[in-house]
Amino acid sequence: MSKQTVLPAGTGKPLAPYVPGSMADGILYVSGTLPFDKDNNVVHVGDAAAQTRHVLETIKGVVEEAGGTMDDVTFNMIMVRDWSDYAAVNTVYAEYFPGEKPARYCIQCGLVKPDALIEIASIAHVG
Repeated sequence: MSKQTVLPAGTGKPLAPYVPGSMADGILYVSGTLPFDKDNNVVHVGDAAAQTRHVLETIKGVVEEAGGTMDDVTFNMIMVRDWSDYAAVNTVYAEYFPGEKPARYCIQCGLVKPDALIEIASIAHVG
């Protein structure tokens, strides 16, 4: 098995020892993605919809860097800080997956920075 790091241009330094994406045998694993700017500051504080859009755009960049599209995403793991943001997250999420939906789960949990309202990790089959 060959493994390749997927690192889109302009990616900031991660908070921990991980890479944005890792591809093995045509399967792309996208690390848990938070609403961070390149300096790891939380963006769109207090706005779950805007944070979700930022996270999905970041994931889209990793998927595209690997040669895929969001249609190639087959599974998403969604973590929200508060269930009150669930509807806003789903509204934006539906914009990124308008056709056949990926499998997914969603849990409520604490996130690495208190102002982060959402984190999403993804799996895509590219090529």
